[in-house]
Amino acid sequence: MIDDDKKAAAEAAVDEVQGGMLVGLGTGSTAAFAIARLAERVRQGLRIEAVATSEASARLARTGGITVREFAGVARVDLTIDGADEIDPWLFAIKGAGGAMLREKVVAAAAARMIVIADGSKRVAAIGAAKLPVEVLPFAQAFVTRELAALGAEAVLRQAGDAPYRTDQGNVVIDLRFAVFPEPLALAAQLDSIPGVLGHGLFLDQVDAAYVAEHGIVSRLERRQPPG
Repeated sequence: MIDDDKKAAAEAAVDEVQGGMLVGLGTGSTAAFAIARLAERVRQGLRIEAVATSEASARLARTGGITVREFAGVARVDLTIDGADEIDPWLFAIKGAGGAMLREKVVAAAAARMIVIADGSKRVAAIGAAKLPVEVLPFAQAFVTRELAALGAEAVLRQAGDAPYRTDQGNVVIDLRFAVFPEPLALAAQLDSIPGVLGHGLFLDQVDAAYVAEHGIVSRLERRQPPG
């Protein structure tokens, strides 16, 4: 059922893609449904190009017949479609369970519009229950871990088997959990101020709309002003 909802949300978002667009492709299981649907539309004659937020998504897209450009030569993207680990009514989101949050944020910043797609389990009253990933320069791992713990978080180095998990950039990821989640905007500013932190999974002003599917029903959420 969850996969059916992921697919429904993804397909609704892909309907926004128009010919001639440069599309940002997200990372993760829900984004994979969007890539599959976009590849189907390309085979039906849709003419688009794409940039990918991970090597895995790039491979998936190319296998489906989508032309994938290197993002290093791209300054602007028309539309980005990506998943989320949590999303609230103000379209504050936590992303990065798949480890691609730094590239995802860069592509989102370059996009004229970002759409999040999710199944109903990712829709929350307020973000903060999911682990918050932080991408860290390996050189600064111990220092950054100390600084993150000082924010009141349990800071755990993400593992891949017996070794630290590495992002496509070769960096490590520290996952944070808070007993009481801080105010998101203030927390993002604190994380951004720590030398050695290269990116984090707080997406607070990037998301323009979301398609969330639950029990086969797709809801479209528009950005709202946060309280206060």
